[in-house]
This record gives sequence, C-alpha cells and structure tokens, in this order.
Amino acid sequence: MEEGAADLRQRKKQNCTETDNMAPDERNKENPNLGKSPKYVLFQRFAKLFFGCVAAVTSGMMYAVYLSTYHERKFWFSSRQELEREITFQGDSAIYYSFYKELLKAPSFERGVYELTHNNKTVSLRTINAVQQMTLYPELIASVLYQASGSEEVIEPVYFYIGIVFGLQGIYMAALFVTSWVMSGTWLAGMLTVAWFIINRTDTTRIDYSISLRENWALPYFACQVAALTGYLKNNINFSAERFCYLFVSASTYTFMMMWEYSHYLLFIQAVSLLLLDSFALVQTDKVHEVYKIYLFSLFLGYLLQFENPALLVSPLLSLVAALMLSKCLQMNMKKGTFISRMLKIMYFYLVFTISVTMNFLLKTLVPHKENEHVLKFLEVKFGLNTTKNFTVNWLLCQESLQTPSQDFFLRLTQSSLLPFYILVLIICLSSITQVIFRRISGEPLKEKITVDDGRIGERPEIAYHVIHTMLMGSLAMMSEGIKYLWTPYMCMLAAFGVCSPELWMTLFKWLRLRAVHPILLALILSMAVPSIIGFSLWKEYFPRIMTELSELQEFYDSDTIELMMWVKRQAPVAAVFAGSPQLMGMIKLCTGWMVTSLPLYNDVDLLQRNENIYQIYSKRSAEDIYKILTSYKATYLIIEDSICNEAGPVKGCRVKDLLDIANGHLSGHVYSYRVAAP
Repeated sequence: MEEGAADLRQRKKQNCTETDNMAPDERNKENPNLGKSPKYVLFQRFAKLFFGCVAAVTSGMMYAVYLSTYHERKFWFSSRQELEREITFQGDSAIYYSFYKELLKAPSFERGVYELTHNNKTVSLRTINAVQQMTLYPELIASVLYQASGSEEVIEPVYFYIGIVFGLQGIYMAALFVTSWVMSGTWLAGMLTVAWFIINRTDTTRIDYSISLRENWALPYFACQVAALTGYLKNNINFSAERFCYLFVSASTYTFMMMWEYSHYLLFIQAVSLLLLDSFALVQTDKVHEVYKIYLFSLFLGYLLQFENPALLVSPLLSLVAALMLSKCLQMNMKKGTFISRMLKIMYFYLVFTISVTMNFLLKTLVPHKENEHVLKFLEVKFGLNTTKNFTVNWLLCQESLQTPSQDFFLRLTQSSLLPFYILVLIICLSSITQVIFRRISGEPLKEKITVDDGRIGERPEIAYHVIHTMLMGSLAMMSEGIKYLWTPYMCMLAAFGVCSPELWMTLFKWLRLRAVHPILLALILSMAVPSIIGFSLWKEYFPRIMTELSELQEFYDSDTIELMMWVKRQAPVAAVFAGSPQLMGMIKLCTGWMVTSLPLYNDVDLLQRNENIYQIYSKRSAEDIYKILTSYKATYLIIEDSICNEAGPVKGCRVKDLLDIANGHLSGHVYSYRVAAP
C-alpha cells in the first residue's frame, strides 16, 4: 500500500514537471491571469470584492427595510397607542420586552440589572435571576445602546427595540449572501440566496410571528460564524485572511452562545459535522482543533458570565469536544496511511462516543443542576420508545413547532424551485465527496489547489462541511417542524451556491464524459444562465406578490385583550396576583406590570409544573381542588379564556382539557380525538 502511494506521488511529481514544461499558450489557458500585469489583477480582485460587499450590504439593508415596512403595514404600528403596540408582542415575546421596559424605567442601569437578577415582582412566591433564566442579554445590550446613544429624545423605546432586531435580520441576510459568495466565487449566488430566503420567508424565519424570540437575536451571529468558518476551512487562503476568519469565528461563536440558551445544541451539531469532516481526512486537522478550542473557550467564558450556568457544563457540546481532544491525544500517530491506521478510524469513533457519553454522565452526576427530565421523556415518546400520560410531555408533543413537517412545507419549497435545485446540488456534492473518501482510503492525497477543470468539488473542505451540516440539520427538521427555521436558510444558500458554481457543473460533466461541447465553457455558461433564468422566473412570479403584500394595510385589533388590560390597570389593586394561561400571563406582565403565577417559558421545571397546576382550572377536578391550587400560589384573580374552553385544535387529542383529564385519570389512557365540524 505504501509503495502504491509512493508511485502515485512520483507520478504526480512527473505531472507537475510536465506542467512546468508546458508551452506558454497552454499555461495561459490554465491560468487566465498569466501574462497580465499585477496591477490589473489587483484591480480586478478589488473591484470584485468591492461590488460584492456593496451587494451584500445592500441586500441586508433592503431586507431590514422590507421587514420594517411589512411590520408597519401588518399592525398599523405608528398609528397605535402604547398599549395597542404592546399587544402585538404575543406569547413569550411579551415577557422579554417587559424586562426591556423595566430596565429603561430603572433609575440607573446597575440598579435595573440588580432588580432583574433578584426579581421577586414577576412570579408569585419566587425570586428569580431573570437575566440567567431567560437569557436577557439582548435586552441588556438594547437598553445600554438606547440610553448611551441619547435616543430618548429621538425615537421611542419600542421602535429602537424592534429596529435592532430588524437590523440583525439584515446582518443575517448579508451573512448568508457572503457565505454563498465565498463558496461559489460569484455574488450572483448571494443574490439568489436572498431571493429564495425572502420568497420562502414563511419557512425561513419566525420574525413575522414573534419579534423578541431569542433565535431572532442569536441566529444572525451564527450565520456570521458560519460565513467566517467557511472562509477559514478553505485550503487556498492566505495567512491574514485565515487569522481574520479565525478571530471572527471566535467572537461570533461566543456572542451566539450568550444570546440563546439553546445555542450549544446547534454548536453541537456543527461539532459533529467537523468531526465527520476530520475523520474522513477532508480538512486540515489543525484547523478543526482550533475550532474545538474556540468551543471550549466560549463555553468557559459563557459559564462565568452567565452566573455559572450549569447547563453549559452538562451540555453535550462540552462532553463531545473534550472527548475529541482527549482521543486525539491518545492517538497522535493514527494517520500513517497503513491498513491498521485505517481500521483504527472505526475505533476512533467508538472511543469518542464512549468518552463523551461517560464524561457527560459524570458531569451530570457531579454538577448540581436542574435537569429537565421532561426533555428525556419527550424524546422517548417522540421516537415511540415509550408512552406517557404526563401532561407536560403530551402538551409539548402537541405544539406545532414539535410536529413533523407538513406536506405544505415541501410543496411551498418545490413551487419556489428551491427544493429541486437543493436536491440536485446535494446529490452532486455528496457523490463527489464519496469519491474523495474512497480516494483517501486508497491512499491518494488531496490536491492543495482545486481548479474548475478538475471537476472535484467534493475535495473542497468548506463544501464538504456544508453538505454534512445541512444533512444533519435536515434529518432533525424531518422530526420537528421548528428545526426548519434553522435548516431552510442554509438550503437557500447551498442551492444558490450550486447552480452558480462552475465547479459543480464541471463535476457533473466529468461524470457524463461530455465531449460535444467544451465542458469548461459550458460550465461557465450554465453557472450564469441557470441562476439568471431562476432569478427572472422568481421575479416574474413573486415580485408582484411581495409588492402587493407591502401595499396592503392589514387589520390587527384585539379589542377583548385591550379591554382586559385596561380593566386590570384601572380596577385591580397593586398587590393583585393573576392566574391564567402562560401566554396571557406574559401579556399581563408586559401591559400592566402586575405579578402573575406563571410565565410562557419551557426550560424551567418549576414553571412547567406551575403551568400544569394552573391549567387544572380547565380539567374535571373539583372546585375545592382548584381553590387550593390557586391559593397556594397567592392568586387573587383568575382569567378563564373561551379559546381554551372551546378549543378545537388541528391535531387530534391535543385539547388542553383532554390532556389534563388523561393525566388526572378522568379519561381513559387513549388520546381523546376531537374534530371541528365543517362550517
């Protein structure tokens, strides 16, 4: 095997010698920049970089303006009173914005932070660290910027708040643009990414439904991290650009971790992608190890600045990265090109898996933390490994975001042409990566520089990373519809890169052995013609719809909720405590500031138990039991909603009162089905 590899390297040296001895005309065909002055080449690169950056920034700004305009048309925001504006923050968005208001009302920023970290005015009979528990770092940053910039006399707090979120979405769009541009080499791919993202906005973002969601603050930073990581993984990158990408990956990774309590799970998936990339020798091992160090540093710093958050210590990301680093130390001489070293690859996976699982178990045993047991029960029931009557687990299973994707999701992606081109690009890239893996197994080294004529797009490490990452995300999205908001944006990016990349078309032509037309010329033509045709068809079909959407004034006025909030403000005493559904309690807290018994948060065991207990008002339990539950939380007012009493959800057996009766044993173990009568 070693002799064969040596012969292969010798043949490559001979080929390199033959290339050096080529005639000047042939070398000019290989590299069109040969024969041109350095100033001309430098100017050409600068112009390409300049116009690409202008296009990326313009796309991000236009998307932010589009979101702001759509939000104004949807809610008539500028013509509403303060209470009517706050009503638009529904669900868990309301509680986040309420703490932003409290920070601005505090006599000083330091006092406001102290009141949030020792908060006893939100949930009855409980003092909470709202900054840690609800990840309020976005609100802290927004309040600091609002006060430090002197915006009090220029713009209202609510406009400043949503303006930051819309601005971050513009950065999100620009980052996706840059990622596709870096991968394909043309900013035409970035324009197509933007078009697909906006057209499929229903499946790419939840900004329309809930502005203050943590993911709307965090995902732009993750997109920036992915863009920088894409550049960092490239083979033919100079030292300065590599250092810049490394620092950008470090900063964006840490910021992303601080903005979202579930960020380490998404980084765990990314770490698994890098593990597979490194295991198949598709990337430089040193670069992957540097990214692992970034994970460790971000986890350590996040743990300290998040009030020693134990969730980061028991996270699967920490266990996996620590296991990877330890396994590499134990097997430093594994990659030697021998048969034994290749067989040890399998043992390497086993070693990493064993160490990571053991370490995670030990950390959960030694580190005091409140592990959400309902998450494990949820996964067991979700995958059909168990059944339960537990209300919390069944209620989570009934949430729309945790259902499997509907057929309408795939139909929408197909109608916009995104899904067909994504599948085409994925198949070509995955097949090329498979060929590269077999070449590596046979001992053939990777080429340091890949040209269009090679037709080996799978040898580019950044392409292999994105293919593996999007496949992992897609697998999770098939089980939970909420994951589609993480997966679909990268579908747009990968599909746009593929149709705009001459290397991808050249890879396909190499397999087809095309001889009638020069393959490089045809690949260059298709890389410009196909996206142009796609862009024109999308513009013709969807641009009128978008303009109509922006020109129409929609009606949003919840008179019942506004009347309720006005009554609470005028009639309820200051010491009142309200009980009701978590979503409505978040609205009560935002609009009135009164204390509530529960909040729409699902990462705290105590709050989930409170939600279940308060929901008992809709069950078949006796009035005495309900009275005892309410008085145990010092509730003085109870709000009952007709929408829950007369609930007729789209999913069978998911009415709150039925789930409660099953959990209480008032109904049989099977899920009670309920159908909506046709009007």
